[in-house]
Amino acid sequence: MGHRRYWIFVFMFLLATINYVDRIVLSVSSTPIAQEFGIDKVQLGYLFSSFLWLYVVCLVPMGMIVDKLGTRTVNAAGIGLWSIATALTGLATGFGMLIGTRVLMGVGESTTYPASGRVIREWIPLKERALFAAIFNGGAYFGPAIGGLVLAWLVSAVGWRTTFLICAAIGFVWLLAWMIWFRKPEEVSWLTDEERAFILRERNGSAKNTAPDGHSIGLRGLLSSSSMLGLMVTQGCAVYTQYFFLTWLPNYLQTERGMSLLKSGALMSLPFLGAVVLTVLLGKLSDSLLTEESARAGGRRRLGALLLLMGSVILLTPLVENVYLILVLITLALGGVASAVALNIAMIGDLLRTPADSGRATGLLILGGNIFGILAPIVTGYVVQSTGSFNMAFVVAGALLAFGALTVFLVVRTPIGPSESDATLSVRTA
Repeated sequence: MGHRRYWIFVFMFLLATINYVDRIVLSVSSTPIAQEFGIDKVQLGYLFSSFLWLYVVCLVPMGMIVDKLGTRTVNAAGIGLWSIATALTGLATGFGMLIGTRVLMGVGESTTYPASGRVIREWIPLKERALFAAIFNGGAYFGPAIGGLVLAWLVSAVGWRTTFLICAAIGFVWLLAWMIWFRKPEEVSWLTDEERAFILRERNGSAKNTAPDGHSIGLRGLLSSSSMLGLMVTQGCAVYTQYFFLTWLPNYLQTERGMSLLKSGALMSLPFLGAVVLTVLLGKLSDSLLTEESARAGGRRRLGALLLLMGSVILLTPLVENVYLILVLITLALGGVASAVALNIAMIGDLLRTPADSGRATGLLILGGNIFGILAPIVTGYVVQSTGSFNMAFVVAGALLAFGALTVFLVVRTPIGPSESDATLSVRTA
């Protein structure tokens, strides 16, 4: 049959990687930027958070646009816009312009996750969904890992401004490849007929469990689902910790642990690389353990709850002095968070009965995550400035992970949307 469809895994992994490289470059560069513009800890927290301000507003509209225009067009426009914004950040003349370019970057980056939800329904057989989601979301951790190693060296070697311009150029290279090779599986020329038939046959699982492709329950229908709401809250608890580390870990290592820019960048990469390995392995495990019936009944929630509990080990961080042991705890936390986020994305595909809502449902999931994500850099800035330490910031993140584990296990149990028989009786609401 062949496995040429795995090129879609590569495309989306690289998209997430570039997405997060362009986010982490500000964190890696934060010390020289703060020195150049006289930015304090609270201002730095707002700067870290700024790209999320319009990002969260745009997520659901972008999901609706993806469902209307398709992933090829929307992903192309998104990475083009955020690459321009990244280049403009490198040309910033002050704190206000830095905020403005990061807000613009957030608009562009809001396309990525809703588009991935549509890619899952168009390209990925049900039994490969958790693996795809794990590989795709692994890019969100591989990007910071590369950022820790390469971007820290670039900032030291050529300065933070040139580093932003290099990151922007990489985005345009991906955009060119995407426009040349990506289409729906029905349209691409590089699939064999046998593999194309396999994808079209297996991408929805059993036809009886899925409403017709053209039917949509709309935002009201999605938000009336307890499973949808539970996944949004769970995603928020996980993403808070993700953004806490994504934005503040370099500064924590540099200011509280007294490390140089290069050393902090190298050590920061280790937990993120560990998270990539863990999320791919656990995603593959999730696919292998579940039948189609158990997946559609929310069976992935059990592993998701365990992974979030594993992440809550960062509650122990204030009790540990050895920086390398702290990095082990952070690696376990990030691995648990990354894997749980990937399973949440897969569960949208498992539980959603209406393929026409794939983009907006994923948009809602990411919205739930990033409402908490907006708060993480800001709350951490205030906590660190008021207490003079990162200890309480670790406690807040760990407690949220424990709450997220409880939420996904108890709430995410029922399908999202009607069955096929119910769908024929419903009125289209969006």
